[in-house]
Amino acid sequence: MLLAGRRLDNIGLALEQRGGSPAGYMPVDIYDSWMRCIALGLDMRQPPPPEFVSPATLRQEQQRCSLVRGLALAEMHTLHQQISGSNFMVAFASAEGLLLDIIGDRSFRDASDAAGIRPGALWTERHCGTNGLGTAAHLKRPVAVHGDQHFFPRYNNLTCVAAPIFAPDGELTGILDASSDCLSRQTHTQALVGMAATQIENGLFREYHRGNILIAFHNRGEYLHTLSAGLLAIDEDGRILSANRAARVLLHGLPAAAGRHFADVFRTDFHRFVDEGRRSERQSLEDDVGSQFVATIENTRQFPMLSQPRIKAAPAPVPAATEFVSADPAIAAIVRQVENAAARKMPILVRGETGTGKEQLARHAHAASRRSGAFVPVNCAALPDSLIEAELFGYAEGSFTGARKGGASGLFKEADGGTLFLDEIGDMPVSLQAVLLRFLDDWTVRPVGGAKRKVDVQLVSATNADLDESIAKGRFRSDLLFRLNTLEVTLPPLRERTDFADIARHVLARIDPSARLTPGAIDRLAELDWDGNIRQLRNVLSRLSLDEQGGLIGEAAVKAVIGHLMSRRLPGSAAASGGGLKRGLRDLQRAQLLAAYTEAGNNVSKAARKLGVSRNMIYRALRETD
Repeated sequence: MLLAGRRLDNIGLALEQRGGSPAGYMPVDIYDSWMRCIALGLDMRQPPPPEFVSPATLRQEQQRCSLVRGLALAEMHTLHQQISGSNFMVAFASAEGLLLDIIGDRSFRDASDAAGIRPGALWTERHCGTNGLGTAAHLKRPVAVHGDQHFFPRYNNLTCVAAPIFAPDGELTGILDASSDCLSRQTHTQALVGMAATQIENGLFREYHRGNILIAFHNRGEYLHTLSAGLLAIDEDGRILSANRAARVLLHGLPAAAGRHFADVFRTDFHRFVDEGRRSERQSLEDDVGSQFVATIENTRQFPMLSQPRIKAAPAPVPAATEFVSADPAIAAIVRQVENAAARKMPILVRGETGTGKEQLARHAHAASRRSGAFVPVNCAALPDSLIEAELFGYAEGSFTGARKGGASGLFKEADGGTLFLDEIGDMPVSLQAVLLRFLDDWTVRPVGGAKRKVDVQLVSATNADLDESIAKGRFRSDLLFRLNTLEVTLPPLRERTDFADIARHVLARIDPSARLTPGAIDRLAELDWDGNIRQLRNVLSRLSLDEQGGLIGEAAVKAVIGHLMSRRLPGSAAASGGGLKRGLRDLQRAQLLAAYTEAGNNVSKAARKLGVSRNMIYRALRETD
């Protein structure tokens, strides 16, 4: 909104220092921010140097904000994929304006180092003048600061879009910011940042009220699982505990405040509503003025006996063999989403770098669904292109040259009553994508040369590819993506997870239950970048367990193994460099790939299938050896 009568020349001294007006008018929020900066005694001609907290204080604040920070990091990765390009950065800051995390293009980071845009920097208006992050923190509402709207001219090459994040109690708990150079400005960035902030707030809402009844509702059913859905937290007596912003909008004028009862807002009987929620995913909900909503109870399995005498029945635990380490709050939120989606047979898409645990999460979803059928993993990149359809849907005897006697039921049929996990879905040929899309319409398989049959399959897909880019280049169908990602989650890389120690202990326990890692060993391992993520960590821990069988693995053992890997590639002092550490770990991964290739009789597809990786990884390892 532009201020009609409040011209820049009204701020006198500031314009004089600036040497001219950047525009005839400026937005009210920007004008008011400039006035605050002048009142603080800031001088445009003499910006203060960037101010940073100590590393210890930064770590302390990151730990204090671990819940919202974990949720924010997951959204930051998605947001950066949506707006990535030349010179883009996504940042998360505490409510006090302290930068905690940054994900950005290298070109932006390199160009912005001098401006103090890195974790530990303070970006309040007092420290940096008018800027997206600091101004949003002050206003407690979204703001965009473009070019010379920044108070200090040294930031005139930036466009900053920021949105506040509020906890369920209404307190400001963080700021999300997307910044770019002015040439990369995108008009839709502000909407995307706002959506990401809402997603984080809803994640916080679900986390705070994970032990309560969670009701999602909207007056249009197709929006029930979107950001515009209202969320209500209710206790077992029907008392309202909290409502998110969307719920307050949808119930405007009704007494939906904390402490009121379900019956004060809705005509629908509370216990009948909860009982019906155990039998049906969706049901009708009518408020006290007659408005109709479509609603769902997100966590009915936690409250299976609400209509009976109030005996709390805890949900049956997921079998230990499928445990997915989720001490990181962001991962815990993802796991709960996946469990709820699997219980309702929703297609799930898991994104993430190679080795982040996509298949393990899919197995966890299968176990959480309590389905009686098998878990059937399929590596789409490892199937022969000419036989993918026959492998997935089966074939009748004699339907093509080489078809085995009696035919084959196909992987979809094998997964009937269970879960089919399609790994590396981005590598599926476009021609087969159309066939898969038809299957998702009616859940009917059409074996090559055979009769159609219905199957009951939970579908989980995974990819480390940028499907949005693949869609833009015509390599992946957008309509298929919409059918696969009823729930879409992104697993962060190992280097960004806050539960590294839990993961390391869990992985080692699977390799050698009698082995243990000392805190020093874990700290040493945590210093590495882990380009290959959990899969790479497993390889290193396997090596350590060989040298320290049944014993305690200490920091010296970790250094020795890493040093041994370095000495084979980088003799002398170069072995100790950070780059050398990463290269040595890649050596270990390449050795595993080559060993599998040899064991598979030099068959790339078999080796890829055995390891659960793409054929491209095998080919890359072979090229690097030549």
